[in-house]
Amino acid sequence: MARKRMETSADLAASMTRLYAQALTQPAKAWSESLAASAEMVKSLGGRSQITPEKGDKRFKDPVWTSNPGYKLMMEGYLAWSGALTRWLESLNVPARDRLRAKLLLGLVTDALAPTNALLTNPTAMKETLDQGGKNLLTGMKNFLSDMTSNNGLPSMVDKSKFLLGGNLGVSKGRVVHSDDHLELIQYTPTTDEVHAVPVFIVPPQINKFYIWDLAPGRSIVEYLVANGHQVFIVSWRNPTAAQATWGLEGYVEALDGAAEAACEITGSDRLNVVGACSGGITAALLLALWSARGIERAASFSLFVAVVDVEGGKDSAMGLFANIETLELAKLFSRSKGVLEGRDLERAFAWLRPNDLIWAYWVNNYLLGQEPPAFDILFWNADTTNLPAALHGDLIGLLEAGGMTEDIGPVLGGHKLDLGRITCDTYVLGGESDHITPWDGCFLTTRGLGGDWQFVLSQSGHIQSLINPPGNPKARFLTNPANSATPEEFLAGAETHAGSWWPHWLDWLKQRAGARVPAPA
Repeated sequence: MARKRMETSADLAASMTRLYAQALTQPAKAWSESLAASAEMVKSLGGRSQITPEKGDKRFKDPVWTSNPGYKLMMEGYLAWSGALTRWLESLNVPARDRLRAKLLLGLVTDALAPTNALLTNPTAMKETLDQGGKNLLTGMKNFLSDMTSNNGLPSMVDKSKFLLGGNLGVSKGRVVHSDDHLELIQYTPTTDEVHAVPVFIVPPQINKFYIWDLAPGRSIVEYLVANGHQVFIVSWRNPTAAQATWGLEGYVEALDGAAEAACEITGSDRLNVVGACSGGITAALLLALWSARGIERAASFSLFVAVVDVEGGKDSAMGLFANIETLELAKLFSRSKGVLEGRDLERAFAWLRPNDLIWAYWVNNYLLGQEPPAFDILFWNADTTNLPAALHGDLIGLLEAGGMTEDIGPVLGGHKLDLGRITCDTYVLGGESDHITPWDGCFLTTRGLGGDWQFVLSQSGHIQSLINPPGNPKARFLTNPANSATPEEFLAGAETHAGSWWPHWLDWLKQRAGARVPAPA
């Protein structure tokens, strides 16, 4: 597969050089923001400042930050300073990619220097220290030493002792029915007397393990599908080592083709309802386009969850996507392995993409407060990482850098140039409102290139929380728009909000494409 040259740390340095040069030629902008920050500080000293944390910023939720004059002054000063730096950066006349890179680096600095990260300037931590007589700091030191030696130098996000794969996670009954070098294919045991004739074929990301689709009972997509009469197959990708360094996207697509053919042979169905998420969604999309190029009609439908496949022409409206690309490149710097990007290095890179939520929040919880991290199944799965072959890593970045799968720039696999227009089956596209890995507007852009009818759904949560959204959550909601909106803005303008999980909505959509009910196989 042909790929563009990958950008490296040298490109990051070049971006910073251009930014520095522009900053020197535009000193008035820095002076203006400095004066604005100073004016805000004067207001704060006089008790007249109206500056508040942004929506979703949980660092300053302790009421002491607003009730105590000293802490209030500290918070407002920090927000004024960090906000001025961000506005100054946004005002510079530099390329958007350079600005994004600088914003990522600036965010790392300003987030690290937040007063909430230090004991003396965190009122919650100070109160806990006084209440416990310092015992929390001793426990925090033990947690710190443990994380430095056994958790890749990051604060632990989950209490792993509370979970056991096959015990309270991944408990749906099934067996391996097909395997090759790249993958194993699992078929799940039906739990209904009748099943839909067209099976569901799930393609998870290569970056993580398959059981995100089969978490604890009541939170399992596999369990939900099987209970509603669907035959379910799921791919479990091999965890590669340096010996598989040359495994690229084409090899993964061909392996997926073999697994899909096996699922059809086992069920006697010539069609599949294909489901893919994240990088697995990209792989599945390439497979469907390849089937079309080869004249194979095997896809009854395609469900594409939290995945960005086509970004050509939409880079300005989905700039958050390029934080994803930069992070994948940053992961190369973290990795000390040869030929394979270790899962723990990729986990660390993505954690630094959202340091407040994924690093500093646990820094405070684990070390300053001396508390154990939460027992949350999604975080356990997230910490159970897999590796990525160097060739596949490069192919995925190259696909995004090129702009995705369009007729002009689509990748060539098996001698065929692939594009989204070749996917003519009905498609269900899901995005997450607060997704920081595959921003929802980037997910929406995929619909522009599809060759068939599509339905876009916007869930209210982040990357994985949007996916694991079982019925019963009173806070859950999702948005739909029956019109074929051309842009994310048009989608929002005419969207209808629905209370509850999107799972039943998807299930109704899937049933219409799953064929007649037949006796369940033994």
